[in-house]
Amino acid sequence: MTPETHPHTTTDRLDDDDYPAYTMGRAAEMIGATPGFLRAIGEARLITPLRSDGGHRRYSRYQLRIAARARELVDAGTPIEAACRIVILEDQLEEALRLNEELRKPTG
Repeated sequence: MTPETHPHTTTDRLDDDDYPAYTMGRAAEMIGATPGFLRAIGEARLITPLRSDGGHRRYSRYQLRIAARARELVDAGTPIEAACRIVILEDQLEEALRLNEELRKPTG
């Protein structure tokens, strides 16, 4: 199979922030947390990991950035449920600001 016939090459996946490349153990290690923390923020619906064919949780770089921000808040004493809500609101605000900026650009 060539890159022309297979739209998702390995290089594409490495550049894809949403590609679920990391196992739970590796993801926890990367953000300095425990697998239990990742499960807890999943239960709080901050992130929803994808599942491998074997049913194991897999995380993307984007999800790890979100999880790392939640960990920072929890480490600073914020309850996990509140930390998750703060991160969700921060993410929504960032997206709204990005869209606003895009809409303000002159057309033509």
